[in-house]
Amino acid sequence: MSRRTRIFLALIAVYAIGMAALLYQLLADLDPRYRESAEEGLIETAQLMATVIEQDVEFGALPTDRISGIFRDLYARRFSAQVYQLHKTRVDLRAYVTNRHGVVVYDSTGRALGQDFSKWRDVRETLDGEYGARTTRDVPSDASSTVMYVGAPIRWNGEIVGVLTLGKPVQSFGQFVSAARSNVIYVGLVSGLSALLLAMVLSFLLIRPLGITSDVLAALRTAWWRDGDGRRRFSPRRAWRALRAQTRAAAHEVRDAIAGRNYVQDYVRQLTHELKSPISAVRGAAELLQEPGMPPEQAARFAANIAHESHRMQEVVERMTELSALESRRMLREQQRVPLAPMLQQLAAGARAKAPHLRIDVRIQDDLAVDGDPFLLRRAVGNLLDNAVEFTAPAALADADAPSDGAADIVITLAREGRMARIAVRDHGPGVPPYAEGRLFDKFFSLARPGSPKKSTGLGLSFVREIATLHQGNVEVGNAVARRAPSDPSRTDRGALAVLRLPAVKAG
Repeated sequence: MSRRTRIFLALIAVYAIGMAALLYQLLADLDPRYRESAEEGLIETAQLMATVIEQDVEFGALPTDRISGIFRDLYARRFSAQVYQLHKTRVDLRAYVTNRHGVVVYDSTGRALGQDFSKWRDVRETLDGEYGARTTRDVPSDASSTVMYVGAPIRWNGEIVGVLTLGKPVQSFGQFVSAARSNVIYVGLVSGLSALLLAMVLSFLLIRPLGITSDVLAALRTAWWRDGDGRRRFSPRRAWRALRAQTRAAAHEVRDAIAGRNYVQDYVRQLTHELKSPISAVRGAAELLQEPGMPPEQAARFAANIAHESHRMQEVVERMTELSALESRRMLREQQRVPLAPMLQQLAAGARAKAPHLRIDVRIQDDLAVDGDPFLLRRAVGNLLDNAVEFTAPAALADADAPSDGAADIVITLAREGRMARIAVRDHGPGVPPYAEGRLFDKFFSLARPGSPKKSTGLGLSFVREIATLHQGNVEVGNAVARRAPSDPSRTDRGALAVLRLPAVKAG
């Protein structure tokens, strides 16, 4: 993964973490806020009920006839009230009255009459002249049975002679909390995604204020193609792929703009590092050639070294220029239907001509084609095949136990994999060493060829990956699954396997 991609993903991650933290705080704060609101209403109602009881207190005695009749009629009362999504038909309040000793003299539920509640906070603290409240579960193991209680003092001649406690099940307003949580999550996610999308669109518009319409029109033009009779036809599938590619290209452009400076610095650093060695070699050889009296054979060797290193620098610069130009392409402007089987056969024939000592087989399991740029597709598969040839040199075959059962040294396979055309290039070289796994697509990373210290520019696989991305495909390179040779179980066939996947269409 490149540095610019890591920076872009890091910014997205920071934004996502910030939004998640904000949502978590809002959701965690909902229940306490609803409880505070419900408690405030309970306090006022409890004070009202305590005032009603105080009207009948005589000599400190607590008459409960009036409050008993109130709650009897209250529980029998039926009504219909629609409070948003909650349909309420009965009162959920409960109440009990305790005397100055904390003993229950009235309970609207009839379950606690005569019990000593002097240790409950709502009773104890209210009798002490403070605000008393508690939250208790009716069933200890059931959180949904939680009830909120608040106490109000009952006075006679300025003395607290009892406590009126009013209770309300938390479950009665828990539905509002659940509904509010769902709304917060929905609004938070929609708002967060909308803000992110808007930021990307605005960034894209600021970066590229011109050419957006032409890009969309160019994407739609690629949906038209000519059939075998030369008639122009419109393919919705091609149009969708083109628009999707344009969307992805726009996202990449925003990403590159965010990390642009680091991206350029990374390119310059990599190119400078790669050119430093051949420049030093050329300079050293040139200085030695200037010394008088050098034998002709040494002068020829140094001159050949200068030519070799100069060619290497030129190759690096050219490949880097090609790769940079390819990365700057947002989408394929012109597409053709490219039959894959003939292309693979032609590439294999060219490889056999360059390496006649190798047996190269092409196995076509499905006759498939790809909509794309034929030149780039040939370059991509050609790079993979060139790597296989270079790592399947005679020295590599000797070191890697070449197939002993008459199998080919390099096998190119074309098959369908879901909606993708799978092009696999399998060699029998030494394979990918453990330290190189995960680094093969890094720019300028290259492995020494078998039997030689020679390395490539290290840009070939990066080139293949960019071509695959332009064609909405992907590429993977790794070790092939080791297997025993059928003719000689003591030998193991090894090697590397490169797989290029591209959106497939039927050939012809």
